[in-house]
Amino acid sequence: MGLAWLPYADREEAEAHLGPIPDGVDLDFFSEDDFGDAEIRWPATLAEVEFLVLPYLSGARALSRAAEMPRLRVVQSLMAGYEHLLPLIPEGVTLCTGAGIHDTATAELAVGLALANLRSIDVYARNGADPALRWHRAFSRSLADRRALILGYGRIGHAIRRRLEGFETAGITLVARRERTGDLATGEPYVHPFDHLPALLPSTDVLFVIAPLTGQTEDLLDAEALALLPDGALIVNVARGRVVNTDALLAECASGRLRAALDVTEPEPLPVDHPLWTTPGVTITPHVGGWSDAFRPRADALIGAQLRRWAAGEPLRNAL
Repeated sequence: MGLAWLPYADREEAEAHLGPIPDGVDLDFFSEDDFGDAEIRWPATLAEVEFLVLPYLSGARALSRAAEMPRLRVVQSLMAGYEHLLPLIPEGVTLCTGAGIHDTATAELAVGLALANLRSIDVYARNGADPALRWHRAFSRSLADRRALILGYGRIGHAIRRRLEGFETAGITLVARRERTGDLATGEPYVHPFDHLPALLPSTDVLFVIAPLTGQTEDLLDAEALALLPDGALIVNVARGRVVNTDALLAECASGRLRAALDVTEPEPLPVDHPLWTTPGVTITPHVGGWSDAFRPRADALIGAQLRRWAAGEPLRNAL
């Protein structure tokens, strides 16, 4: 079939993670460190690789010599986001995303961020360093009885919804790029299109943002949109920082009208002196939505399935 580059030390490790390698698939290997911050250590088979599994955090670096890969046909990313990779993919090469790998971990973090912010868990954790504040208590907000909206109802949005269903919310509204009418017979829910947002935001208490970054979604939540949210609403962003306008968000949070729990920011990394770090009501994690031990087995399952499909000439999953 052809040569595949895989992110394992050798064939033994690859088979331990993936199972038997399909007949006709030759392998070469790299480690995540080979494409890290130091000088790249390229496999010697640059001109022969046909199926390239990108290193998790250095996909763009691994594609920097794509023009020297004349036989390249498939690029498999291990990330759900792909906007940074599209300009680097040569004509005639199929890019497959890592959709599905991060559903569990990102959904967990989204709900965890909401709970940490609403219940002031992050505040109490910081107070532990100050003896005068260690036992300072106050009534906090609950996720129960709050109206949630998931902006970007794809695979991760679905995973967030499943986890929210046990928290006694006052309802979960779903929004995606296209309207979906739903089906009572199958239990498929109705999904609003993006252009319904202005009518939906005034009745949203917790807004989960998981929409991909596109020309349509960049600054989708600008000052005008944020102003539609009710006082005290919480924005949980686990998508991309540029979906929410940073200046507008900072203004709303600094005034105390809105709250934010952010795994992603714009810019990123967020500068150490950025006012978001010290704005009351803002919780920040350093873009770790997919960083859990749920990642590796799901990445392995996708890589193995894609190699088998490729070898069998079957359609690949998550192909753009």
